[in-house]
Amino acid sequence: MTPEVTLLDEPLVVGAGVAGLTVALALPRATVLVPDQKGSTWWAQGGIAVAMGEGDDPVIHAADTVEVSGGLAVSEAVKILTGGGPEAVERLIELGADFDTDEEGELVYGQEAGHSRRRILHADGDATGAEVMRTLTEAAAASETVTQLPGRRALDLVRDGDGRIVGAVVSDERGKRQVMLAPAVVLATGGIGRLYARTTNPEGVTGDGIAMAARHGARLADMEFVQFHPTALAGGKDPMPLLTEALRGEGALLIDAHGRRFMLNQHPDAELAPRDIVARAIWWQLDKGAGAYLDARSIINFSERFPTVHAHALSVGFDPTAQPLPVSPAAHYFMGGIDADATGRTSLPGLWAVGECASTGVHGANRLASNSLLEGLVFGAITATDVAAGLAPPAGGPLQAPEGALDLPLRAGPALQDLRQLMWERAGLVRIGNGLWDARTQLLEIDAILRRSIAGRVAADVARFIIPAALRRSESRGGHYRADYPEPDPLQAERMMVEATPAEMQGL
Repeated sequence: MTPEVTLLDEPLVVGAGVAGLTVALALPRATVLVPDQKGSTWWAQGGIAVAMGEGDDPVIHAADTVEVSGGLAVSEAVKILTGGGPEAVERLIELGADFDTDEEGELVYGQEAGHSRRRILHADGDATGAEVMRTLTEAAAASETVTQLPGRRALDLVRDGDGRIVGAVVSDERGKRQVMLAPAVVLATGGIGRLYARTTNPEGVTGDGIAMAARHGARLADMEFVQFHPTALAGGKDPMPLLTEALRGEGALLIDAHGRRFMLNQHPDAELAPRDIVARAIWWQLDKGAGAYLDARSIINFSERFPTVHAHALSVGFDPTAQPLPVSPAAHYFMGGIDADATGRTSLPGLWAVGECASTGVHGANRLASNSLLEGLVFGAITATDVAAGLAPPAGGPLQAPEGALDLPLRAGPALQDLRQLMWERAGLVRIGNGLWDARTQLLEIDAILRRSIAGRVAADVARFIIPAALRRSESRGGHYRADYPEPDPLQAERMMVEATPAEMQGL
């Protein structure tokens, strides 16, 4: 098959969430691939953490971020995140973002777990991600410098004879493939939550960008650190509706089937303990059959303050103003990904990564609540500056893309659901060595079947990095918990990097 080749004279941005659109709007010119499905940003309820309120400071915000990071946060990256937060949010407000205010028109700041100050901005109570995306999408649509290509999805990267990333193999909404060459490629493809049977992430969030970069030998980092949101609504939906952490910040309590609070003996901060602690406590409640429920009946004007949660609950037959809501942890955010510095540069020339698919070390082993939208805004703008300064045409020679990008079908078969269940049971919130070895064996057994499609291959590629990383880290830290090694090991208090070898790449 000889695909159509399109030559761009501006950077190609893969992904149109908060990170991707922030990059595109900050570049002199950019072309953005906009997939069919709405990404995770649209679903974000919690808010944006930013040190703009009275008595707060980016230094305090940085200290809170480091405190919950399991000792692995990169301090310089954290300083950039929190220090650049106020300017990034002000820029978003200038674009038209409408955040919740009080009667005097002053911004209202909420409280979430791990934060020592009320610093969480919300929009319409629990629709912050949707408001951020409305703002950025409208700005991009009105911009003369941003070209959006709806229904386009990158299937793989293309490199030139010198090993520089120079473009991508792209599919349109009908499945037709083409090669798009560009002087720079920015991956802003989001996380990996759909690798798990229980997740808050929408369709398509299986780590596409991470898999594409890995096939070309990109260095990956912290692949064992998956964050599970403690409170997803257990009502039979996939993805599971998120019950925002702001509910607990406003007084909602976690109770068992008998109405007893179970976080009081788990952590001094009880319901406002770090996410990993709350999530494991709920996991154990469910594992022993004691039940886990979020009781938000004390919140006044619930439907007005949290309209998204209210609508989700009603859609599956629950009324949060009259009854506790059944909850379960669910895969929510990925701290690992493509190793990138604060400018978004990866180990591959010509390739930048930003947002959830990148791992700058800003979250360490455990992300502080509501830092993710801020990350996209702050690092997106910084990445754009570096990309604009690093544009280069292909060096010449034969262009290379991994096999299958031009001819594999897009959609995966039932084996993908098998993998999702395997990852949830064996490489999920609570892990153990024997279970991880079993997961590795079972992955190998279904690997060939998964690789019959683009979606299956992506899932297999990412899983084959997560499982070994979880095996190697024989301790518990942040989002990674080993029941056979329940304590942190000071000798393992460092980030883990991995690259696919040429031999491994042949099988990817």
